[in-house]
Amino acid sequence: MSHKIVVVYQSLLGIYGDQGNAQVLTKRLQWRSIDAELVVVEPGQEVPTDGLIYLLGGGEDRAQSAAVAELKADGGIFRALDAGGILFAVCAGYQICGKTYTVGGRDEVKKGLGLLDVETRRGPQRAVGEILTSWQAPDGASHLITGFENHAGYTSLGSDAEPVAKVEIGIGNGDGFDGAQQGRVIGVYPHGPILPRNPRFADYLLEKALGHELPALDHPVTAEHKMLRERRIHVVKTTKDRAKQTR
Repeated sequence: MSHKIVVVYQSLLGIYGDQGNAQVLTKRLQWRSIDAELVVVEPGQEVPTDGLIYLLGGGEDRAQSAAVAELKADGGIFRALDAGGILFAVCAGYQICGKTYTVGGRDEVKKGLGLLDVETRRGPQRAVGEILTSWQAPDGASHLITGFENHAGYTSLGSDAEPVAKVEIGIGNGDGFDGAQQGRVIGVYPHGPILPRNPRFADYLLEKALGHELPALDHPVTAEHKMLRERRIHVVKTTKDRAKQTR
C-alpha cells in the first residue's frame, strides 16, 4: 500500500513554498523503503479520504476564505480525519483550522473549519522574520524549531487545544507560544518550509500518522540539511544577541 501525502489547494494556500513540506514527508518515507506518493488536490477536485497526512499552507485573505468554503462544501478533509488522517497546517492554513479568524482592513470575522479550538485576530504588530521555538518530542527530548514567520494575526487557544512549541525568538501566536494541536490536527506559524529545516519534527508527524516509531534515517541529504540547520540557528541567535547589545 502506498501512503498518500496530500497537498490541499496548492493554488490557494501555497505562496510560501509550503509544498516543500509534503516533499520532505514523502521522501523521508521513501528513503526508509516505505511506499509513498505526493498527491496535489486543487479546488473543484475531491479531497481523498485515504491519505496519511494532509497539508494546508500559507495564503492571502481571499485565498483563506475561498479555501474554507471549498473545504466545507467538499467535506473530504473532515472524513479523512475521522478515518485516521493527520492534518498539518501552516500560517494561513493554521488560522482557518480554528473557530474564527479575521480578514481585510476592517478585520471582518470569518468562521473557520472548527478543527482547532483557537481564534485569530489582528495583533499589535506584524510578525515578520526568523522564528525559533523549543518543541518537546514525545520522548521528552527538547528540539529547536527554526522557520520564518510572516503574519498579522495573533492566535488565542481555547481549553481543548495545546500549544506546539515555546517561542524563543519571534512572535508565534503572540502569547509566548507557537501553534496549536488538538487530536489529529497540528497548526504552526513558521514557513521555511518548516519540515526541511526540522527533520525530527517531520518524523514526528509521520510517526503520529503511522502510529509507530520510525528507524533512524541515514541519507546524504539529511547530513546537508543538518549542517544548514545548525548554521541557521547560529545566525538567528547571533543576530538576536547583537540586537540586544545595541539597545
